[in-house]
Amino acid sequence: MQINSNFLENKKNLLAFSAGVDSTALFFLLLKQNISFDIAIVNYNQRDQSQDEVNYAKELALKYDKKCHIKIVEISGSNFEKNARDIRYAFFEELIAKHSYKNLITAHQLNDKLEWFLMQFTKGAGLVELAGLEEFAQKDYYNLIRPILDYSKDELLSFLKANDIKYFIDESNFDDIYKRNYFRKKFSNELLNEFQDGIKKSFSYLEKDIQSLNIHDKAIISIQDVEIFKSLGDDNINIRVVDKALKRRGYILSSNQRDEILRQKEIVIDTFSISLCKNYIWITPNSNMIMDKVFKELCRVNKIPKKNRAYLKECSIDIKKISEELML
Repeated sequence: MQINSNFLENKKNLLAFSAGVDSTALFFLLLKQNISFDIAIVNYNQRDQSQDEVNYAKELALKYDKKCHIKIVEISGSNFEKNARDIRYAFFEELIAKHSYKNLITAHQLNDKLEWFLMQFTKGAGLVELAGLEEFAQKDYYNLIRPILDYSKDELLSFLKANDIKYFIDESNFDDIYKRNYFRKKFSNELLNEFQDGIKKSFSYLEKDIQSLNIHDKAIISIQDVEIFKSLGDDNINIRVVDKALKRRGYILSSNQRDEILRQKEIVIDTFSISLCKNYIWITPNSNMIMDKVFKELCRVNKIPKKNRAYLKECSIDIKKISEELML
């Protein structure tokens, strides 16, 4: 087994580790290719073997001269999966900032990718959302790398067994209370057992199709929490730009919200003001700041969308400067 190391070589890397099949296989694949990395593990204190998994992480780190970052938490209340994920990624990002890691490596694999696809498909999603998990994703101050997306759980298990490598099985992965497990048990595992080669090819084609769309989703102006994008002249592509911009802010649009944005063009969604104009796409936090007549007229003359004006006022952002940069 071989992974793409182009993004990882000569970089400071942090591996999200759990001691399960996926992350253990990835740990040893990284070792095999002489890629430098440290590990981070979270103990949620939900299972008897949690401490054993942490001890295994510490054992591997000591044996192979890696730093092992550990966080111990207890989660109560509903929606454990989301809360656990939020805590986990907050921990990773804290480590990245503190220790200047360039890449966060996660052990998402082909089964995860198919489960995501099926969950999005049943909710009502477009091409970009269906493809979902990408090998490389650029965050604000680090890169998220998923180097084993082309390998199935069975392939990773075979690698571990062939090399007599110890790993743990998280029994919560079989609990149907979690939606992902339902899709795994009912659909994705069986599909991969029978159609793995075809599924791999389909994901490859999907990724190429997305690249062919040539979606430019970098803001041409970014001031505080104001982002302005060039309109791409196609509602379907423009809504993808909005969708990705809000995801970077931690908010995921529903299909109904996407439809409503396209229908209204200027709208408040949750805490965001979004405007799809003829030439530009504006995204700002929503604000209830009172605007005087002089400011409103200044915005009108400079073609600032109505929904976004209050936030510019609240933050004392130079409207004329934005106008000059956009060459309206």
